[in-house]
Amino acid sequence: MVKVITYGTYDLLHQGHINLLRRAKALGDYLIVGVTTDNFDLERGKLNVRNNVMERIENVRKTGLADEIIIEEYLGQKIDDIQRYDVDIFAIGSDWEGHFDYLKEYCEVVYLERTEGISSTQLRNEDTVRLGIIGTGRIANRFFPEVQYVNGVQVTAVYNPVNLPEADDFAGKYSIPVSAADAEEFLNNVDAVYVASPHLTHYSYVKWLLENDKHVLCETPLTLVSEEARSLIELARERHLTLMEANKTAHFPAFNHLISLLKSGLIGTIVDIDASLSTLRQEGLREMDPLQAGGSVTENISFVLLPIFKFLGTDYKDLMFFSSFKGGVDIYTKGILQYPSAVASFKIGLGVKTEGNLVISGTRGYAYVPAPWWKTDYFELRYEDINMNRKYFYSYSGEGLRYELQEFISCINKRILTSHRLTTSEMIASAGVIEHFRNGEHIISI
Repeated sequence: MVKVITYGTYDLLHQGHINLLRRAKALGDYLIVGVTTDNFDLERGKLNVRNNVMERIENVRKTGLADEIIIEEYLGQKIDDIQRYDVDIFAIGSDWEGHFDYLKEYCEVVYLERTEGISSTQLRNEDTVRLGIIGTGRIANRFFPEVQYVNGVQVTAVYNPVNLPEADDFAGKYSIPVSAADAEEFLNNVDAVYVASPHLTHYSYVKWLLENDKHVLCETPLTLVSEEARSLIELARERHLTLMEANKTAHFPAFNHLISLLKSGLIGTIVDIDASLSTLRQEGLREMDPLQAGGSVTENISFVLLPIFKFLGTDYKDLMFFSSFKGGVDIYTKGILQYPSAVASFKIGLGVKTEGNLVISGTRGYAYVPAPWWKTDYFELRYEDINMNRKYFYSYSGEGLRYELQEFISCINKRILTSHRLTTSEMIASAGVIEHFRNGEHIISI
C-alpha cells in the first residue's frame, strides 16, 4: 500500500482544494489529509481564516477523498507524521515548490499543479471591506501598517475635520485614495470605520457612523459614560451592525489561551487578581490634559479591567480608587474591586512607573504574566509543587493591532454585533468604572 500525506488549511473549501486532493489521492492507495488548527494558523500569521478547524475538517471529510484526517498543531509535525504513519509520498501545491525539499530524507516529495484563477484568499477578498479612519494621530499611524496583514479589508478614506492638512499628509504618506473634505465624501467611500480620535469625541462619532449604517471599531475607551455605551450597543443591534471597542489585548492568542486554561480550573477557584500598567507621558500631551479627558484612568483602565471582568465578571459589589493628581489629572491610580468571593486590584500610571505584570491567584496555583502583560506573548502557571509549573509561549506580531482588526472584519463577515473576546457587558461596565471616577466617586487622594 502506497500512503500519501498532504496538508492545508482548507478554508472556504473550493474546487481548487478538491482538485489538489484528487491529484494527491491519485498518487497512491491511501490519502492522509492534515488540517491546521486555529492556533497554529494564528502562530503562522494567518489571521484571515474564516472557517474554524471543525468546519474545515468536516468540509474535507465531505469530499470523500481523504481516507484519514489528522490535525496539524505545530511546526515540525510533518516529519513526525511521515514517520508515525509510514508515509511514502508527501504531496503539496506547486506554489510551495522547493520549500519542503527537506522532507526528501524521509519520503518522496511531489509538488502538485494548482488550479489557476481560484484561491481562498481570492474568495475572501471578493467582499473586501472598505475601511475609513477618523483621526490621524499616533495610534492611527501605528494602526495603518497593520492593515496589510489582514485580508478582506482596504483603507479607502481618512477623515480629520479639525485638521484637514494633517489628513491630507496622512493620506499621502500611506497612499490612501480619499482624504475626505467633508462628512458626506467620507461616508460615501467606506463600509466600516476605525475611530482613532480623542476620547471626548468617541460617542458622537460612533453614534453618527452607526446612524449612517457603518460598522465601527472604536479606540478604547468606547465612551466615558455607561449609558452612552449601552445606547451605542443598542443602536448597533437595531441596525444589524458590528460595533467593537479596540482593546488589542483581548484579541491576542496568548491572552485567549490563558482565559481557556484558567476557566478550565487549572489553578482552582480564582480569589484574587492584580493587574498593573504604566506608560510614562510628558506634560502637554493629550493624555495629560484634563480638558481632553486625560489621566491614568481614562487612558489605561480598560486594559487592567479586562482580565478582572473576564475571570470575575462585571457584577462587583464595591469599588474604591486611591489616586495621585497633578495638573488636574490622575498621574497614578490604584483601584480595588470587591466581589462576593474574590477581590481584584489594579495599578495604572502616566506619571508613576510600576512593574506592569498580571497575577491571578487561585486555590490550587496562580498565573503569572510578566511585564508588559498587556502585550501578552508568554505566561506561566505556578504551583506549590514547582515540578508542576508550566510555561506557555505564543507569537506577538507587530503592534498587535492586526489581531483586533482581523476579529472586526470576521464579525462583519459573520454579521454579528461584537466579539465574545470583549463582550457588550464588559464594554458597558468599563465605561461605568470610568464614569464613577470622573464623577469623583469612591476616590481617596494620596
